[in-house]
Amino acid sequence: MVYDNRCPVIVMVTKFDGFKCDEYLPLSKSQDIFGKFTIEITKIRKDGQLVLRGVKVQRDESEVVHSLLHIEYSEWPDHGVPNSSTDVRRILKRLYHIPRQQPIVAHCSAGIGRTGAYITIHNTVERIVLGELGAVDLVETVKRFRSQRPGMVQTEDQYKFCYQAIADELKDLISKSKH
Repeated sequence: MVYDNRCPVIVMVTKFDGFKCDEYLPLSKSQDIFGKFTIEITKIRKDGQLVLRGVKVQRDESEVVHSLLHIEYSEWPDHGVPNSSTDVRRILKRLYHIPRQQPIVAHCSAGIGRTGAYITIHNTVERIVLGELGAVDLVETVKRFRSQRPGMVQTEDQYKFCYQAIADELKDLISKSKH
């Protein structure tokens, strides 16, 4: 999916634990084979609680190499929320400068709670920045997502976190635009 769609980024809001999320790429600066794909980690960097990896993916028998950014945020608890929105907003800031012709992949373990909250935050901030008037209606946003993936945003705390992270990011963007 990532290779075929040339996705520029994978946002992972869980940890590689072998139970809820198997390792699908090498964790250190190395190369490994996963099924039909050779995956190479070219760079690793920390930014707060984020682990940023430069990744190259190549399918067997193909000369085409796809490069992408893998962002791992493993401190978001399952069925819970982070203590602050700082690291989630660090992810957003990384993505502001990445061309969007291709889709971004976001995942956790089940793909509905943490992923749903992250996608809601990302999508809402992006739509507000683009001037879309209905963007702040999170209930409608989540309903739309649930029509494609039932169960998105699982808890009241996750809803509250979405509002808080969006407010924090908008305050930050407004503050920076004044300087």
